[in-house]
Amino acid sequence: MADDWTLETIDLGRVRYREADALQREHHAEVVAGREQSPAPQRLLLLEHDPAVITVSKRAGADTNLLASPEHLASIGVDLERTDRGGDVTWHGPGQLVAWPIVDLNRFGLGLHAWMRLMEQAVIDMLDEFGIEGFRDDEATGVWVKDDRDPRGAKICAMGVRVSKWVTLHGLALNVNPDLSQFGLIVPCGLLDRPVTSLKHAGVEVEMNQVQELLKNQFSQLLSGRDQA
Repeated sequence: MADDWTLETIDLGRVRYREADALQREHHAEVVAGREQSPAPQRLLLLEHDPAVITVSKRAGADTNLLASPEHLASIGVDLERTDRGGDVTWHGPGQLVAWPIVDLNRFGLGLHAWMRLMEQAVIDMLDEFGIEGFRDDEATGVWVKDDRDPRGAKICAMGVRVSKWVTLHGLALNVNPDLSQFGLIVPCGLLDRPVTSLKHAGVEVEMNQVQELLKNQFSQLLSGRDQA
C-alpha cells in the first residue's frame, strides 16, 4: 500500500557521539523489527555533536588523514571515535547539523548508490530554499557549493553511511555555522586541498531549527516519490 509508512523525526539536540550512536542502534533495531507493521516506521534523527568529535571510518588508511594526535585532541576537548560507517575522517561539532535517516531501503526500491544520491538531492533542494546552488562532484560524495577559494567548489555537506539488514545507519553532516577552523585538525573526507564551507560562510544566517525543518521536508518528499510498497 502506497505511503503505508511514517517518517518520524527525532531531535536529539546536542549530544555526545557515543550516546547518540547508542540511540541510533536502538532506533535501527526498531525499524528492522517494524517492517511488517502498518504503518512501517522510518526514522530521521537530527542532532549536533557536543563536545566536538572526530570520527574515523573503517576505511583502510583513514588514520593518515588525522592531523592531530589523540593527546592534542583531548587537550582541546575534542573526542576521537572509531565508527563503522563508510567515508573517511570527519569532524562534527556544535553548529553542524547531523542527520541520520534510519530507512528500510527495500521499501523504497533503493540500492546504496541510489540512497547516497537521494541524500545529496535532499541537501541540494534544501540549499535552494536559501538561494544557494548546491551540486555534486563526480569524484567525491557529498554536496558542494561555489567558493572563491577553489574553482571546483567547497564542501558544505559530508556523507558516510552503513547499511545493516537493508536499513540505513549514519548519514550526513551539514555545516550550518560551525567553527570551520577545527577542520584543520583533519584532511576532511580524505580530500587534500579542498576547502570546507558552511551556510554562514556562504552568507546565510539561519537558525538550526529552520534548517532541520526544511531538511526533514525534503527527505519526506523524496521518499514519498520512491515508495515501492
